[in-house]
Amino acid sequence: MSIGLTLKWRWSKLGTSERYLGVVGGDEDQCDADVVVVGGGHNGLIAASYLARAGVSTVLVEARDTVGGCASTVTDLGARFNICNCDHTTIRAMPILDELDLANFGLKYLELEASSVHITHDQRDPWVFYHDVDQHLEALSRTHPHWVQSYRRYLNDALPVARLVLEMARTVPSTQSFLRRVALMKGRGARRVLQWSRMSANEVYATYFDDWRTYMPAIVTGPTVWGVHPNLPGTGLAGALFATKHVARTGRPEGGSGALTEALHRAFTAADGDVILGDAVTRIHLNDGAVSHVELASGRRIRANRVLAACDPQRVFADWLADVDSIRSSSTAVRWRERPVDDGYESKLDVIVSHPPTYRHAHELESRLGYLPDILSPTTIVCPTPEQLESAHTLRSTGGVATSPSMLVNMPTVLDQSMQLNPDEHVLSLEVLFTPYSHPWSTSTEPERWLGLLEKLCEPDTLNVLRWRSMTPDRYEREFFMHRGHTPAYAGSPLATLRGTPRDVTRHVSDIPGLYLSGAAAFPGAGIFGGSGRNAAHRVLDDLGKPLVAG
Repeated sequence: MSIGLTLKWRWSKLGTSERYLGVVGGDEDQCDADVVVVGGGHNGLIAASYLARAGVSTVLVEARDTVGGCASTVTDLGARFNICNCDHTTIRAMPILDELDLANFGLKYLELEASSVHITHDQRDPWVFYHDVDQHLEALSRTHPHWVQSYRRYLNDALPVARLVLEMARTVPSTQSFLRRVALMKGRGARRVLQWSRMSANEVYATYFDDWRTYMPAIVTGPTVWGVHPNLPGTGLAGALFATKHVARTGRPEGGSGALTEALHRAFTAADGDVILGDAVTRIHLNDGAVSHVELASGRRIRANRVLAACDPQRVFADWLADVDSIRSSSTAVRWRERPVDDGYESKLDVIVSHPPTYRHAHELESRLGYLPDILSPTTIVCPTPEQLESAHTLRSTGGVATSPSMLVNMPTVLDQSMQLNPDEHVLSLEVLFTPYSHPWSTSTEPERWLGLLEKLCEPDTLNVLRWRSMTPDRYEREFFMHRGHTPAYAGSPLATLRGTPRDVTRHVSDIPGLYLSGAAAFPGAGIFGGSGRNAAHRVLDDLGKPLVAG
């Protein structure tokens, strides 16, 4: 699949005729829009939808030919693929779905029987994670009875942390509003949130568990997905990941992950929002140090006094700002320009198979549980040992890929038949970490080796691969405009968020008047969360003196 940059100019306007927006000229006091939102991923669409529903004239600009970004579902090789993993958890704990009335725009979630399945490369001691605490503890008592007591002790401490963190994410960021949320919860979890935020993930889990197989799935889906070492101080809130999945239930949008962004697109355009597709922002121009207009790759310009960047902030401040004097006087711009450039480290195989395979660990699970749940639909987290993870971090620094990498496997077509274009075929997704951008991907045989690792998870002759493709960091850069294949993530501590430092990512407003930040780099962070889109929209609406229009 090759998307590339297409220098065309069009408006996506569902149900109405196309409209054209002119170039800058004439009356300089006349704006073409109140706000320009840059980036059509789920955070950009969420922010744009809130703004449009509040009566703010909003234009969303997306460099690709379609909206959705990494939350997209695309058609290729005669099948439907999710660009990234299709599990949605934290966004379901936010008020976004109801406030934007997304069910009326076609969004429907399918529930998984189990949230996830956990195995290691040696496929010993598999176990299943359930959203319901009682069901989870019952299953754990059958597969790993010696873990139950320590898991109960963990939940006693971790559930208040998870609830408080989600409450903070639901709260429009300000010190006063955060403290009010803590007070309403009578301080439950507050002390531990601050304590864990100063610790490492490994330190937190070592407080409760003496078997790495217990907590390695949370390390994989936490620090490893974030691209950091679990011994790093400040990663300790990964300790709440299991608890968070008990508070917020994991589900899948019917039709693929992109069904979320398609519903957001419909909600936005129904509120008279406008979308430019296939044209990338290249410059943000300032007048007297404040935002005045944006310039696109096609040469078009859109006049607006406010720009909300739902994309990589480093590219905004390093590449797009055109006023040199204003850049020099902006501490935000200086900080982002001086920050080291991060490389991407995630890859994904999209595999078309003739039928669902049989996993080797299925028999052991059935024997221990007394029944066999659906283990094909939920994500199977394939964990390395601590030594293998350490090796992966070492190899990553030199562009190498671990022999036994962290992997996430699922088959979205088993749960969601609408994902099947051919009823005789299924789609299997395999995510692999770490796969450094600096690796020579054009000549690499790594993707073929990952297929071999996948085959080892299956009983002999049950994995019948028909077609497949690999999405590696270089391809994410080419097709999704992700610089060096990297998606940034918010890395601030709860204390920093409480204090509002730095302001651009905790409060979504820069020191350049009219320039706002959203996206995965801003609070509350990466994944299908949506909080930063909602928060940034609140910030803009507050500055415009307009209330949030919900539900």
